[in-house]
Amino acid sequence: MRHTHIHKYSFLNITMRRYTLLLLLLLVHNPSSSCSSVLPLCNHHDNSDLLQFKNSFSINTSLYKDWPALSSCYNKIASWNNGTDCCEWDGVTCDTTSGHVIGLDLSCSMLQGEFHPNNTLFQLTHLQQLNLAANDFSDSPIYPGIGDLVSLTHLNLSCSSFGNHIPSTISRLSKLLSLDLSSCNHELRLDESTWSKLMGNTTNLEVLVLDGVDMSSIRKIPDSIGHLNSLNQLRLRNCQIDGLIPVSFWNLTQLTHLELLGNRLHGEIPSLLSNLKHLTYLDLSSNSFSGHIPDVFDNFTKLDTLQLSSNNLGGQLPPSLFRLSQLNVLDLSLNSLEGPIPSKDTKLSEITSLILYNNSLNGTIPNWCYSLPSLIFLDLGHNHLVGPIGEFSTYSMNYLVLSNNKFQGSFPNSIFNFINLTTLDLSSANLSGHIDFHQFSKLKSLNFLDLSHNAFLSINLEDNVDYLLPNLTVVGLSSCKITKFPKFLESIEDLYVLDLSDNQIEGVIPKWFNDKLLYKWKNMQFIDLSLNRLQGNIPIPSDGTYYFSVSKNNFTGGISSTICNASFLNMLILSRNNLTGNIPQCLGSFPSLLVLDLQINNFYGSIPGNFSKNNAFETIKLNGNQLEGPVPQSLAHCTKLQVLDLGDNNIEDVFPSQLEALQELQVLSLRNNKFHGTITSLSMKHPFPKLKIFDVSNNKFSGPLPMQYFQEFQGMMTTLNENTQADSLEYMSAHANATSVPYNDSVVIIMKGQEREMSRILTIFTTIDLSNNLFEGKIPQILGELNFLKGLNLSHNKISGNIPQTLGNLTSLEWLDLSWNQLKGEIPLSLTNLNFLSVLNLSKNQLEGVIPRGKQFNTFQNDSYRGNPMLCGFPLSKSCGNDEEQPPSVFPEAKDSLFGWKSVVVGYACGVVFGIFLGSLFIKTAKPLWLARLICGYT
Repeated sequence: MRHTHIHKYSFLNITMRRYTLLLLLLLVHNPSSSCSSVLPLCNHHDNSDLLQFKNSFSINTSLYKDWPALSSCYNKIASWNNGTDCCEWDGVTCDTTSGHVIGLDLSCSMLQGEFHPNNTLFQLTHLQQLNLAANDFSDSPIYPGIGDLVSLTHLNLSCSSFGNHIPSTISRLSKLLSLDLSSCNHELRLDESTWSKLMGNTTNLEVLVLDGVDMSSIRKIPDSIGHLNSLNQLRLRNCQIDGLIPVSFWNLTQLTHLELLGNRLHGEIPSLLSNLKHLTYLDLSSNSFSGHIPDVFDNFTKLDTLQLSSNNLGGQLPPSLFRLSQLNVLDLSLNSLEGPIPSKDTKLSEITSLILYNNSLNGTIPNWCYSLPSLIFLDLGHNHLVGPIGEFSTYSMNYLVLSNNKFQGSFPNSIFNFINLTTLDLSSANLSGHIDFHQFSKLKSLNFLDLSHNAFLSINLEDNVDYLLPNLTVVGLSSCKITKFPKFLESIEDLYVLDLSDNQIEGVIPKWFNDKLLYKWKNMQFIDLSLNRLQGNIPIPSDGTYYFSVSKNNFTGGISSTICNASFLNMLILSRNNLTGNIPQCLGSFPSLLVLDLQINNFYGSIPGNFSKNNAFETIKLNGNQLEGPVPQSLAHCTKLQVLDLGDNNIEDVFPSQLEALQELQVLSLRNNKFHGTITSLSMKHPFPKLKIFDVSNNKFSGPLPMQYFQEFQGMMTTLNENTQADSLEYMSAHANATSVPYNDSVVIIMKGQEREMSRILTIFTTIDLSNNLFEGKIPQILGELNFLKGLNLSHNKISGNIPQTLGNLTSLEWLDLSWNQLKGEIPLSLTNLNFLSVLNLSKNQLEGVIPRGKQFNTFQNDSYRGNPMLCGFPLSKSCGNDEEQPPSVFPEAKDSLFGWKSVVVGYACGVVFGIFLGSLFIKTAKPLWLARLICGYT
């Protein structure tokens, strides 16, 4: 056999040598034929134009360093050299007959520089295909010269930093089959005139991609889109178009790929969608579509991907969706869909990704979800699903999210068979039972694990077990009843997120954890150890951490200066511990710090005095410490600050007028300090325009009430829109830049006579508290213009004069405390207009006259008025007697009135007779109170 093979291959070699010799002889004797079979040299002019094009740009080798997907890009024009044939250059295609350049592909070529209007590229008039995608042309316009390349059939200028308007001359390219002008920097604009010309002249288009192009001047999708009968791919992502999809759109029956996501399109998705039966890819996500999803998908036999997420779609899931046998991806997340997931007649045999999170779906997870062989991505989180989570019979899953549902039952053990699982989120799923945590060591690929907030789930973390979870980067075990610091964390190589909050972890944090933070976990971004029983010194966050909370523990000691290295912090929350020492000065200079919460500790010394300009602070809470000294002038640099709480310290200073510069400030609390002097507006023309909570109680402020400030409190003069529903009310909060995790602002106030901590502050909540100071003078009339005020406390001062009638305009007021002052005169009748007033304290003044009656005033007790000896009437025991003022007459005085003195006499006589009758009735009946209430208004 071996000899046979040798003989055969020898014969082939001899044959090939003879054939090659014959070919050479033919070429020698017929040179013209050899020339016709070899590609011609590049056209001389084209060669020159390309070299000039090359010299007009530089090469930026770091252009794609932040884009891993473009890591394979390279400098294509490096091979373009003078004296060589341009038809051999990288990215260049020549006509086989004429030698003219007909194709130029310089996509992803690292080109950088301005594209000039006289660029020699526009001289290449034989070009049929031009691709300049993924370069950097420095926001240069697309010049009108592009319209001279009339032979173009394919044009791609996407993501190359072109700017300004797309020229109308582009409509001259009537041979275009494919046009991609996608703008990754959103600097390109397309106006209606250019669109109309383009639609009229490029009717052969098969591919049109305008992702990121600003089409806001066109607003809606024009009817002219229907002219593109040959279109099979249309992408208009993030184009700022709105309105309804025109009817003509549904005539594009050749479409196979359609993307309209990220716009403001609205209305219902019509049943005419069924016309597009050739679709393989449909994405209408991130719009404002409403109504039901039409049940028209039975004819979509080729549909591979359907994405309708982030709309306002409601109703039930259409059954025909679940009969799409070729469907690979189904994403209906972030809508208002309801009802059960169809459990029968389903044919999703090829589905790999099923994403239905954040809807209102109910019922159980259907059985077919547990047995799909190709399913690798399942997200049903944030719904109302019930029943047990079943056991999976296939093990292909690598992403499983079932969080925020209402399941019953235990953790499914089959999950431990998902050897390729990377993400597991079963947080807030109402699971129960027991988990041996060491079983997660089977999931070698797991990098995201969140089991938080399952009140009836017990997790067994044994110290003597070796856990091997080297790839974990996200660990969420909040509210899991953990009592020991988890040792398995020591085996993790590179942790990004750690949430152990709201457990019962006791003792000192182990040394290895601090070492990991300082030396190993360089990518750590989020640490939450709050609401435990941890002791000792606080750990120091890694340099790149942006969220760090250890609040509500028993930590002691000071803040190490090492924290100054964590300059990327967005939120630093160390509140409610036993920390002492000085606050590090560096915290005032962190450029990204949004929230600094050190409240309720034992810090002493002064407030950091080096708050830098252009800082990001939104919340600073230093209340409940032992801080002294003045308020630093540099706080005026915190121009984004919304909440400043310096209450309950030992700060001795005059009113910090530098804070007037904080135009975004909504909460200012200086309560319980040693502030003194007058409060006057000095530095700003319009101070505190957004202030909603102003609390300077329990200080030694003196002088008149700050009328200048009251008249600028625009945030207390705004009324809630009538259409605002209770469930749409918002709370003051801040968000870390890299996460949606909010920090809810809180504040301690005196509300309705009781000290309360508001753990969350409604954005509509407003109050002024100037109590327990030395203010004097009159109550300004301007206070009556703060018609959105919920609470007003001016008690324990030296305020004199009358209660202004204008306080009756505070129609949102719920509590009013003017006690312990020197107020005189009568209680204004206008105060009875305060329909929401539930607490009134006017005690310890010098008020006199009749206490008004009606509405809320009928509910107040003696305590509201005690210490005013000249007051009389209900509810006091002191009657006003004959001095009691009668209600004003409802009839105007007039000499010619039909109701003269004679009518009064007659009425009086009748009244006496009627009164005698009523008196006898009261005596005879056992329970006359109902009649007394009816006649006299007695309560």
